[in-house]
Amino acid sequence: MSIALSGLQSAQTRLGAAGHNIANLGTAGFRRQTVEATAVPTGGVTVSLGQAPQAGSAMAEDMVGLLSAKHHFLASLAVFKTQDRMLGSLINTAG
Repeated sequence: MSIALSGLQSAQTRLGAAGHNIANLGTAGFRRQTVEATAVPTGGVTVSLGQAPQAGSAMAEDMVGLLSAKHHFLASLAVFKTQDRMLGSLINTAG
């Protein structure tokens, strides 16, 4: 479950950063938020927010980021649901 949960949290962070960047397209001097994901040896990922080195927008990159975050969220949710079903089946078998 921890792997799926870290995936959900990563997707939420990516979604938030992309939305923040799009909302600030017209802000003078705005430096985009970036998201860095790092694999955890025990499974899953950790994410950290950063800033782009220069001011400027990247609308296409942020739109792809939104879509990517959506797909990552759905994939992590599927893993979470599958694990929950498997645990339920295991408990029913043992009981």
